[in-house]
Amino acid sequence: MNVKLNEEIKEYCRILKLKGILDTFEDTINDAKDYEDFLHKILEKEIDMKDQRAVDCRIRNAKFPYKKYLDDLEIPYLPEGVQDKLPLFNTLDFIEKGQNIILSGNPGTGKTHISIGLGIKACIQGYKVLYTTVPLLITQLKECKSQKTLTYFERRFEKYDLVIADELGYISFDKQGSELLFTNLSLRASRKSIIITTNLAFDRWDEIFGDPVITSAMVDRLTHKAHIVNMQGESYRLRETLARKG
Repeated sequence: MNVKLNEEIKEYCRILKLKGILDTFEDTINDAKDYEDFLHKILEKEIDMKDQRAVDCRIRNAKFPYKKYLDDLEIPYLPEGVQDKLPLFNTLDFIEKGQNIILSGNPGTGKTHISIGLGIKACIQGYKVLYTTVPLLITQLKECKSQKTLTYFERRFEKYDLVIADELGYISFDKQGSELLFTNLSLRASRKSIIITTNLAFDRWDEIFGDPVITSAMVDRLTHKAHIVNMQGESYRLRETLARKG
C-alpha cells in the first residue's frame, strides 16, 4: 500500500466532497477483482451515501419532534378504524393523488405515531415533508403576517408534498388565526396532501374555529376525497407505557 498516494487520494476526496469514496476506497481495493470492478464499487458506494444523506436531510428539514416508524406499530392494539387502512396508507398512494388523511380520536390512540411514521417513509421515498402542530402553524402565520413575509411562507408551504398538521382541537383560535389557517390549508386542497390529527369530531370543530362559516368551509375542503379514520379506542400510548414497566 502506497501510504503517500492514499493520503493524496483522501485529500482529493475531501476537496471534491466525495465522502463515500473517502470512507470506503481502502477497503474496496482489497475486494475489487480489477480496475473496472474497483471503479464500479466505489462509485456505487458514493451514490448510496449521497442518497442516504439526502434522506437524512429531508427528515431533518421535516422537523419531526421525534422519530417514529410504521414498523414499530403493534397493529392489533390500534383502533379497528385504522388497522384496515394502514396497508393502503403504507403505499403512499394518497400523496400521489393529493388526498388528505384525517385521524380523529381520543388522545393516546396512535394518531401522531402513524402520521410521523408515514411522514418519515415519505421522506425516504423522496417526498418533501413538513411536520407542525396546528397551534405552532397559526403562530408562524401570524408572525409572518405582522412581518410582511406571509406570501413567502405561503409559497414555501404550498410546495411540500405532504404537510402533517398535528393536534387540531387542543387550543381554540381567534378570528385571525382561523382565517389564516383556512387560507393556507385551502392552498393545498385537492392538489397536495395533508395529514391532520384531531381529538374532536367534525361537529365540534366550531368550538376551536369560533365561526360556523369558516368551520363548514374548512371541513368541506379538508374532507373532499379524504381518508377519514375513526381512532376512538383505548390508549395505545398507555398500553406501551405499561408494557415497558412490566
